[in-house]
Amino acid sequence: MTQTARLPCEEGAMRHGEAAPGADESCKRWVLAASVLGSSLAFVDGTVVNVALPAIQRSLDASVYQAQWVVESYALFLAALLLVGGALGDRYGRRRVFALGVALFGVASLACALSQTVQQLIVARAVQGLGGALLVPGSLALISATFPEQERGRAFGTWAAFSGVTSAVGPLLGGWLVDRFSWAWAFAVNLPLVALVLAIAWTRVPESRRAQGAAGRLDLRGALLATLGLGGVVFAFIEAPTRGWAAPEVLAAMVLGLAALVAFVFAEQRHPNPMLPLRLLRQADFAGANLLTLLLYAALGGGLFYVPLNLIQVQGLSATAAGAALLPFVAILFLLSRWAGGLVDRHGARKPLIVGPLIAGAGFALLLLPGTGASYWLHFLPGIAVLGLGMAIAIAPLTTAVMNAVGPADAGTASGVNNAMSRVAGLLAIAVFGWVMALVFEPALLGRLRSGALPAPVLDAVWEQRARLAGIEVPANAGGPAAAVVRDAVHSAFVAGYRWIMVLSVVLAVASAGVAALWVGRGQGAPRA
Repeated sequence: MTQTARLPCEEGAMRHGEAAPGADESCKRWVLAASVLGSSLAFVDGTVVNVALPAIQRSLDASVYQAQWVVESYALFLAALLLVGGALGDRYGRRRVFALGVALFGVASLACALSQTVQQLIVARAVQGLGGALLVPGSLALISATFPEQERGRAFGTWAAFSGVTSAVGPLLGGWLVDRFSWAWAFAVNLPLVALVLAIAWTRVPESRRAQGAAGRLDLRGALLATLGLGGVVFAFIEAPTRGWAAPEVLAAMVLGLAALVAFVFAEQRHPNPMLPLRLLRQADFAGANLLTLLLYAALGGGLFYVPLNLIQVQGLSATAAGAALLPFVAILFLLSRWAGGLVDRHGARKPLIVGPLIAGAGFALLLLPGTGASYWLHFLPGIAVLGLGMAIAIAPLTTAVMNAVGPADAGTASGVNNAMSRVAGLLAIAVFGWVMALVFEPALLGRLRSGALPAPVLDAVWEQRARLAGIEVPANAGGPAAAVVRDAVHSAFVAGYRWIMVLSVVLAVASAGVAALWVGRGQGAPRA
């Protein structure tokens, strides 16, 4: 999933760590620098890839479904192993696991840059996701382990501010590198940052871990079942448009995925230290807040996957311009985050969690309006700005709702579960939305091509490329008038599918507001210390 905003409950993960050991001010600054720069790797990579996808698709002759796997392979391992990564740091040393994650991320980034086929790139992205699962929770845990409780709020504010900056600068820098050099530089740019983070971590950051025997047994079975379950379902939805739902491999993947997810639930009930403590889901506020997270972040991750594709492949913007297109979204989040936090103090979490998603739904509704030949300033910017406002209102109250639903002893686990839930939401949404896009795009394309009275060889050449969606290239045997018909058919068919994607995003956002109205703030939360 592309991440253009701070995920819910990252604040909670930092505020509810263990008591910090004594550390001088210099040590604290270095720890904060390592955490900010390490997190920036995941933030920048998550936002850059969507801008680079059209160039990757064109350069590696990839279908849009293969391009989906470039995003999904990373998101799958990150989402499924995120909680295990945090537990590994507690057990074996937070600095050690954080540094291992950064190093693995760097090696995978180099492999991404050197990939000659889309299959190589997908594998390298999966390894990046594994590295991200180690470094993301590690970066937050280092701050919790170094800063005393009364200083974590300020440390978190600094971390969040720089995370917002990197989220904004990442797509712009990535788009410029893609336009000026190659898509490979969107990954190679990580390498100097990796070297700097490793140097700081090994020379300036102290090691920390939980007390002997306090970490508990790792839930490796749960991690394996979660990976198999999510991977099977995602594979089925991504591959079904090209292979068909009746294909043995698609059916097998869906059955395996669903069976693994059912087994995951049973495994979590029996594990003494589960990744997902099911007892927490019996609390209405916690269950409601996580269901809201799943729906709202599915809308965000799935919807925003297609916006850069539309801007670049249909509207004709450069990768740099497409990278800058979401800057207003990030800027609004950055500027309004403190104000939104104040809403919770004045009104509680429930009302902002109803209003925020409804405004976000209005933003998606505005984004479904642009057709072919649309203006960014007139047709895309209003929807992006309204979407940013809605998410700004929702994120801080969502964090509060999750953390207030559990006791202090479960705060770290609750924040990790909610963070993983938001990533799973984007992972599943991109897969399902891709299937919906294919359902709409293919018949719309065929109808447009047939109505254009194209020669049979030209029509066949275009239809064979249908898996590329808006990345379809005009066949060499198409003359001027035929080429214009092909371009119009491809763009119109993509816009038809894109509009259905935005409709689904509206529905998901409104449904998340409904969840807040029905469940959040009405249950009995855990007692707070």
